[in-house]
Amino acid sequence: MNTYISASILGSDLSNLSSEIKKVEKSGIDMIHFDVMDGVFVPNISFGVPVLESIKKCTNLIFDVHLMIIEPFKFIKPFAEAGADIITFHAEANSNIIETIDLIHSFGIKAGLSIKPNTPLDTIVSYLEKLDMVLIMTVEPGFGGQGFIEATLEKISELRKIVTEKSLKLDIQVDGGINDKTAELVKNAGANNLVSGSYLFNAVDTVMAVSLLKN
Repeated sequence: MNTYISASILGSDLSNLSSEIKKVEKSGIDMIHFDVMDGVFVPNISFGVPVLESIKKCTNLIFDVHLMIIEPFKFIKPFAEAGADIITFHAEANSNIIETIDLIHSFGIKAGLSIKPNTPLDTIVSYLEKLDMVLIMTVEPGFGGQGFIEATLEKISELRKIVTEKSLKLDIQVDGGINDKTAELVKNAGANNLVSGSYLFNAVDTVMAVSLLKN
């Protein structure tokens, strides 16, 4: 199973965003993780559509957009048209899950569904056949640089078992506290798409950092 690395620009030097993206692009990452926060669903505010439109010009990498917002359905069209290749939203948000997945797919892009660390996996099992990716948060969403929550490993393992039993083509993404040590834990549990921010952007040798996450 291939491991994909999504570099979260939330952990980058935002004053040099274009050069930061070029740096990690050369290191062998697979996609850019773009965290969208509204200050309501999570206690922080981050990036919006204009920023995505701007940095989309900097790279040909896949843009992996994570909507941590209260009403994701309203923002699918703007983010899809701004250049998102994958849009992931939260099961805990206030949008109809099926309708939101279908809307994402209507733009010809991939749909992901995310759950917070304390949300039971059962909440999303019935939607798996319609999804391209599930994002299991390994920290409480809202801020970068948090410590990894080891209790989420059981949820990752359980999801991988279900995906295997159902023969689904579904990526399992993890986000939060991912570094060279926790990467091994989540991959052994069954994750194949790792989001990393601070660890990657603060690394002295970014190529080595990506290699350690993948291998």
